[in-house]
Parts: sequence; structure tokens; C-alpha cells
Amino acid sequence: MGTKAQADRKLLHLFILAILLCSLALGSVTVHSSEPEVRIPENNPVKLSCAYSGFSSPRVEWKFDQGDTTKLVCYNNKITVPPSKPTVSIPSSATIGNRAVLTCSEKDGSPPSEYTWFKDGIVMPTNPKSTRAFSNSSYVLNPTTGELVFDPLSASDTGEYSCEARNGYGTPMTSNAVRMEAVERNVGVIVAAVLVTLILLGILIFGIWFAYSRGHFDRTKKGTSSKKVIYSQPSARSEGEFKQTSSFLV
Repeated sequence: MGTKAQADRKLLHLFILAILLCSLALGSVTVHSSEPEVRIPENNPVKLSCAYSGFSSPRVEWKFDQGDTTKLVCYNNKITVPPSKPTVSIPSSATIGNRAVLTCSEKDGSPPSEYTWFKDGIVMPTNPKSTRAFSNSSYVLNPTTGELVFDPLSASDTGEYSCEARNGYGTPMTSNAVRMEAVERNVGVIVAAVLVTLILLGILIFGIWFAYSRGHFDRTKKGTSSKKVIYSQPSARSEGEFKQTSSFLV
């Protein structure tokens, strides 16, 4: 019993010593505000002051307490806002072999958010060749702009895509998932376009032939037609007949 009591007293002494050391450390620094409570009308500017001493290289943070929630609103002289839920632009279908662009963005995060893309719930690496799951894909992912570009798109790129925005403050936010289908080129549409072109070309050729056959196009040049002169030889006539026996027909 005596041994246990002595051990308890030693622990108590250590605990008291730790409190004293902490008190001395905290006592060497001070942080205070000249206006601990500020009342200002909404939409008006406000200036909050903070004074401190005893710090060699302080990091000043402003936090906003609302109920049980504390938000960091200023760090390193910059206003901080957690990211909002990002919005995405993802085509529902894209043609295999073509270029496909997916975008992700949010407007509220400060500093600006960085973006991570997911396919079927799996994080997409910046370099698709670095993991086996995406080794058959050819894409460029920009974490700063949130743009994901497939060039070219392959059949294995079909799936559900979503993105996450984070800026180091608050909780990272994730977008809704959208499915994109990688589809083959529509051969039927190409064949139909070729057939329509051939039909139109045939109609054009027939129209030209019909116009020629009906004489709508003059095959001779204007002003090149010549006049014909017919001369008839004089014939022997009696003296009583009219003397003019030669004639010209123009």
C-alpha cells in the first residue's frame, strides 16, 4: 500500500510540475485584441485588430466560431474559404479515336482548389502509364485547372467519372458522378453520306445532259455563221427576150 501511495504522489508531483512549466511558457507570450467585441451593420467594412508579443516567428490565424464549428478564415494575410461542391462537364458519349475533354471547377475555394479525378471510384493518377488500371488510357490530367483530356479516346475509357476539390481548408468536396460511353464510329452514317453525294452528282450530270439534248446550250459560237452566195450561169436566149440573164442569190 505504501509503495502505491508513493507512486501516486510522484505522478501527482510530475503532473503539477508539467502544469507549472506550461504556465511559465504561456506566461512569456501574450495575444490580445483592443476590441474583443465588434458590432457592425451587415455589408459594411470592418477592421479586426490583433496584438501579440513574445513570439519569434508567429503565424497569425483568424478563425470563425459558429456553434460547434470553427472555420479558418484568414491565414498568412490571405482570406481562406473552403471549396464548394465542384461542377463537372462530361460528355455522355464520345467517339473512340477522337479527343474528349472533361472539366471540373468550383468558385468558392480560397486559395484556389486543386482537383483529383476518379473513374469508377478509383483515383486517376497524373500519369496513366504509372498504374496497370489506366495503362491502356491516353489522357492528360491538370490538377490546377481541373481539366481531363483524352486524346485519343479508347474503348477502355468508358466509365463513371467524378472529381474532388480541395485547398487545404475545410472538407474536400466531391462532384456528382457522370457516366461517359466510348462508342465506335457510326459506319452507317458515313455510308449514307456517300450515297447521298453520289445521287446528287448523278442528278447534276443528268441535268447537264438533258439541257444539251434540248438545245438549251448553243454549240456554235455567236457571229461565226457565213452567208451563202449562189451564182447561176447565163443561158442562151433569143434577141427579143430580156437581156439580164445572170443572177446572184444571197
